[in-house]
Amino acid sequence: MISKRIIPCLDIKAGQTVKGTNFINLRSAGDPIELGQLYSDQGADELVYLDITASFEGRKTFTELVKKVAANISIPFTVGGGIHEIGDVDRLLNAGADKVSINSSAIKNPNLINDIAKHFGSQVCVVAIDAKKRPNGWKCFLNGGRIETDKELFSWAKEANDRGAGEILFTSMDHDGVKNGFANEPLARLSSTLSIPIIASGGAGKMEHFKDVFIEGKADAALAASVFHFGEIQIPKLKQYLCNEGINIRL
Repeated sequence: MISKRIIPCLDIKAGQTVKGTNFINLRSAGDPIELGQLYSDQGADELVYLDITASFEGRKTFTELVKKVAANISIPFTVGGGIHEIGDVDRLLNAGADKVSINSSAIKNPNLINDIAKHFGSQVCVVAIDAKKRPNGWKCFLNGGRIETDKELFSWAKEANDRGAGEILFTSMDHDGVKNGFANEPLARLSSTLSIPIIASGGAGKMEHFKDVFIEGKADAALAASVFHFGEIQIPKLKQYLCNEGINIRL
């Protein structure tokens, strides 16, 4: 049985880690390299770094940051933000990243998923989906949650799966930063309909939420930010708790 994974997420703006609620009201959360080292030492399974304001200048700055992260941590990490073409993927992998996360660019150009899988292997390609529940179903959003699209969560996730994505990173925008638990119902549906791992994002507030997302949400990995950044949950204690609850986790 494959171990469940705990993944701290670091949103990067102007070289610093930031965190908000429902994708707005950002506040500083610390140095991304120091935090990455801390999480690596504490036993995190992977890390995700997202360049949330990926302007051209930001991309260059971010590439330098990726090199520093790679030199300082010993666990796999995924990077995202401003990835529009194969050259961007090549640049970030060469800087030391293990995987890339694509979101808006994949919706605008679904063939990018095929291209990444073909050139680098499916394991490199994480398709991130930001979605909100609407009266007519779960709708996907672009540009850091700013623009609603006509894409529907489950059909888009299935298409990404079929095109060669290695994992789906699903963030419920309604749950993001609220700390009331993950969106377990859509997560379980994604898990039952797709053949690739699902990373849950949005809603972690206490240790029980991680247990619930693995049992009820059937997620393969749980991603969180503020509860780790601000010391509300320590990764070693979380992993021991999950182990005691019968969840297969790497201690």
